[in-house]
Amino acid sequence: MKLPIFIADAFTAKAFRGNPAAVCLLENKLDEDMHQKVAREMNLSETAFIRKLHPTDNFTQKNVNSTLTFVTLSGELKARRAEDGIILDLPLYPAQPQDFPEVEDLIKTAIGDTLVQDVRYSPDTQKLLVRLSDIYDRSFLENLRVNTQNLLQVDNTGKVKGLILTLKGEPGGQTPAFDFYSRYFAPWVGVAEDPVTGSAHTVLSSYWSQQLGKKDMHAFQCSSRGGELKISLRPDGRVDIKGGAALVLEGTLTA
Repeated sequence: MKLPIFIADAFTAKAFRGNPAAVCLLENKLDEDMHQKVAREMNLSETAFIRKLHPTDNFTQKNVNSTLTFVTLSGELKARRAEDGIILDLPLYPAQPQDFPEVEDLIKTAIGDTLVQDVRYSPDTQKLLVRLSDIYDRSFLENLRVNTQNLLQVDNTGKVKGLILTLKGEPGGQTPAFDFYSRYFAPWVGVAEDPVTGSAHTVLSSYWSQQLGKKDMHAFQCSSRGGELKISLRPDGRVDIKGGAALVLEGTLTA
């Protein structure tokens, strides 16, 4: 069996930045076990499988559809082309205030004595959002050493499945102005740190929109790879997250 496979870096216009994802083109349906084997072999945060809807469809022909629908554990997610990138159509999840003492051990384990300004929790996504003090800047968040190894032992209740660290943005100068910065950690699901993730921004978008009073925002995820996201909250309770993409590898997977 030979499968065409690609690796693309998302939320960036440059190779080796942003979030790397594998995309596998399927002529025929694969069973779930083979899906998992291919994903493990690629060893990336995401592996997507695209299958023809009709036998007469041809991957080599120009795709006339502007929207691609993904079937995920979170439901159907849509991606559509824009002139300057790709837009993800995602649900918007509110984050409610969280009592600090209940999660103090988890936060202290992760970031030590770093000052915290606000703590929120999203029950829909099971993500804990921790806003760092405004005294810190982007460089601090980028260089912050986060202890993810012991988080599973500190919180094994199943309540938290992801930790978001976020920081208010700074005015533009020699660098682009961003409304907020973030990093995302999910050792509970086997991801120490996600380079750039749209799912965390479904919570971040809701939070920062309230804090800043803005519907359109520009965000930067401060992982080692980095990634830029342009965010637009919609009146229907969803959020458009736009970013660039760079194709870095094209080949054939032989299985």
